[in-house]
Amino acid sequence: MFDKVYDVVVVGGGHAGSEAAASAANLGCSTLLVTMNLQNIAQMSCNPAMGGIAKGQIVREIDALGGYSGIVSDKTAIQFKMLNKSKGPAMWSPRVQSDRMRFAEEWRLMMERTPNLDFYQDMVSGLIVEKGEIKGVKTSLGLEIRAKSVVLTNGTFLNGLIHIGEKQFGGGRAGERAATGITEDLLKLGFESGRMKTGTPPRVDGRSLDYSKMTEQPGDENPEKFSYSNITSSLKNQRSCYMTYTSNEVHDLLREGFDRSPMFNGRIKSLGPRYCPSIEDKINRFADKDRHQIFVEPEGWDTVEVYVNGFSTSLPEDVQFKALRSVAGFENVKFFRPGYAIEYDYFPPTQLTHTLETKKVSGLFFAGQINGTTGYEEAAAQGLIAGMNAALKVKEKDPFLIKRNEAYIGVLIDDLITKGTEEPYRMFTSRAEYRTLLRQDNADFRLTPMSYAVGLAKEDRMRRMEEKEKESANFVNFFKNTSVTPDEINPILESKGSSPVKQTGKMFKIFSRPQIDLEDLKKVKKVSEYIKSNNLEREVLEQTEIQIKYSGYIEKEKNNADKLSRLENIKIPTNFDYKKLKSLSYEACEKLTKIKPVTISQASRISGVSPSDISVLLVYMGR
Repeated sequence: MFDKVYDVVVVGGGHAGSEAAASAANLGCSTLLVTMNLQNIAQMSCNPAMGGIAKGQIVREIDALGGYSGIVSDKTAIQFKMLNKSKGPAMWSPRVQSDRMRFAEEWRLMMERTPNLDFYQDMVSGLIVEKGEIKGVKTSLGLEIRAKSVVLTNGTFLNGLIHIGEKQFGGGRAGERAATGITEDLLKLGFESGRMKTGTPPRVDGRSLDYSKMTEQPGDENPEKFSYSNITSSLKNQRSCYMTYTSNEVHDLLREGFDRSPMFNGRIKSLGPRYCPSIEDKINRFADKDRHQIFVEPEGWDTVEVYVNGFSTSLPEDVQFKALRSVAGFENVKFFRPGYAIEYDYFPPTQLTHTLETKKVSGLFFAGQINGTTGYEEAAAQGLIAGMNAALKVKEKDPFLIKRNEAYIGVLIDDLITKGTEEPYRMFTSRAEYRTLLRQDNADFRLTPMSYAVGLAKEDRMRRMEEKEKESANFVNFFKNTSVTPDEINPILESKGSSPVKQTGKMFKIFSRPQIDLEDLKKVKKVSEYIKSNNLEREVLEQTEIQIKYSGYIEKEKNNADKLSRLENIKIPTNFDYKKLKSLSYEACEKLTKIKPVTISQASRISGVSPSDISVLLVYMGR
């Protein structure tokens, strides 16, 4: 049946698998996506939203690299919000509420339109490895599918175990069976594995809710979009979300079921996501709080199904129901299904290289929750990079690598393979030391040229980015070179409480004042005429304003990045024997031998490796 040898086989059709398959196929490789249910490709297993704090930056980066997540999000959005607008642009984070059913449908259709990409529905139950190299996969139907490289994106399905109160049963997601066989094969090959936990809240019937008792959360008045492509967003109307709160009464009702909770009675032994705790965990950890926020999120344009964000739980269904009925607006709630927790196998990501290829088996790549991450965006980013590198390896080309100062994706991968993780890893802006450089507005400037160079980002995307970059640079130069008189600018300055000027000066200096923004300067005739005559779009205006107002911060961060990048250029030989460096601490020797950092910079980020250990390495390297 499968008589051909595929260049790339991707196992799993979630967010990581979908991006991996699309990127490998778009790089010209014959690609096969094998998943247990083709009806659930790129399904939003948890909340019906993409983006958010730091996650929105990742979606923008995926799009800039030529991935599909941003385009699909724009086509299926029901609400758009730019979060953190009150803070500096390094913190601005786009987020869309999505139509869950249309999101999966659009992903499926885009993938079916992708050349070089085949599909097959079956469970992969094993790997074919010969002399340390991947040769293909085995399925539950007894088929052997040969491949030059394999990307595993198994999500929560590897020996998945679902918990609802005292009940537990095998499954990778509600209504879907767990995947078996792969963990066992990887353990035989010498991989380390662990268990992690995640959870999801109840889904309810929106017709049974009283929204008048909640606070409406509308989308932005002028919604933007994720994708840098010329695909226009059709988001003229938006659906609102709503916010309500738990109460002491709700907490007391939930506590009544704690003795039946798998989290507290020992049935769940693995760690869940620290930054997305279950409702019972929140009540237990934050006992001084008398209420917690609940976000009521519609699942689509037409469906009545509602996602109860903030109420993740594995308590018995009767306890969930009774407690939720005491939340304001939920007095007559009807359940579609209860919340649950799920435990699954993962493989500590220190067993990978920066390409996401495993160190033990050549041609085998891991992406997504198998690496210990949580979140659609983190998974999709890893899938994109793993798919690209699997394709590039088959083509015998240089790998595609992203540094920490180039993208949040670079931070994500470096954190995983250098530090590892013992709890589900989630991206935050605070994890990036160069977040002023890694803004959501400039992801295409940072990454599209890199992706275009390897053949993933297409010509039209590259030219669009270059035109935007040129227009923005020209507008910045306009402010640097154009003067304004006191008569022109002082009325505007005084209206904003900013000191008037006494002589003619360059507009760049005026624009740099914190009280003044572009909307103010549009009142100056020569500015409004420039914008109109050059037909500048919102993206160019925003980019120009950020570059001018934050030029000092951006320049300072670039200098810091340049200094640290010198350590990136000091390579450590492959299979370097750290034991011969007697001055290294025992812990550093152990960690360095295990992780095998590629550069001195990566070595410096390993937990347990001190500055003095780095000094020893630098001395040995003659630096």
